Amino acid sequence: MNNTLLYTLTVLIWGSTWLAIEFQLGVVATEVSVFYRYVLASGLLFAWCYRGRKRLRFGAAAHLRFMLLGLLMFSLNYVLAYRAQVFVTSAFAAIVFSTMLWMNMINARLFFGARSDWRAIGGSLLGIAGIVVIFYPQIEALSLNDATVYGTLIALLGALLASFGNMVSQDAQSRGLPILQSNAWGMAYGALFTGLIALSMDSGFVFDWRPAYLVSLIYLAVIGSIVAFGAYLTLLGRIGAHKAGYATVLFPVVALTLSVLFEGLNISASLLTGTLLVLAGNVFVLRARKRPAAPDSSAPPLTAPQSRAPKPPLI
Repeated sequence: MNNTLLYTLTVLIWGSTWLAIEFQLGVVATEVSVFYRYVLASGLLFAWCYRGRKRLRFGAAAHLRFMLLGLLMFSLNYVLAYRAQVFVTSAFAAIVFSTMLWMNMINARLFFGARSDWRAIGGSLLGIAGIVVIFYPQIEALSLNDATVYGTLIALLGALLASFGNMVSQDAQSRGLPILQSNAWGMAYGALFTGLIALSMDSGFVFDWRPAYLVSLIYLAVIGSIVAFGAYLTLLGRIGAHKAGYATVLFPVVALTLSVLFEGLNISASLLTGTLLVLAGNVFVLRARKRPAAPDSSAPPLTAPQSRAPKPPLI
């Protein structure tokens, strides 16, 4: 599958999951819904791997990466993102989460020595500026109080953990670990960690049997998790974190488009202006050249640079 199709799939699917998540709220605690989502997703992926006779046995070092992937990308960042929306609007949370694009650039530089050129940096600034313009009416209505600050910090932490998860996936792919099996194990570990979080919070493992909840759960597990993460992480390995991460800026625009079509959201000047800025930023980022790492600052994957001499990977 070519990169354009992978990118389009990622943006369209994750843009639509915002609408699907609305049907998950209410009866079941958010962390329990995340647990159900990844139990189902990992189970289906394991079944697919078993049917296709894919390798499922890996060593301890690989499982360490799977656990990190699960904890960072399929557990904590979701729990924190959902929790943040208790204190701030989903629009504001989306803006905060879009800072993962910058975090990816910084972390890729720290862990892999990858440098971004001016197009990637300028494009990311345009994109996040566009998101701010789109959601400005909601931002203007915010009052700066303890709840807002707390929600913002939680959302920032969630974005940071997701960015670290991106680095773990990129490292795993560089070592030849297959994405399908990595996601199966990562989602299984993510479900385990989220289940433990739910138990510690005494959330209660109730289930909502309404058709809306069931259909949205299946959509989020199969399309929003298996397909979208498969596409995104494949893209991450091919074009780098700085380009793949721009999806976090684009999918709020898709979510707004769906709101216009299905929820009667009015088209405003800020919506149109912000969308144009985001799309312009997308062009800059995708046309950016991936600058090679400096030969005297190489570092082992997932570790910050220790010295000028290249060293073998530590983990």
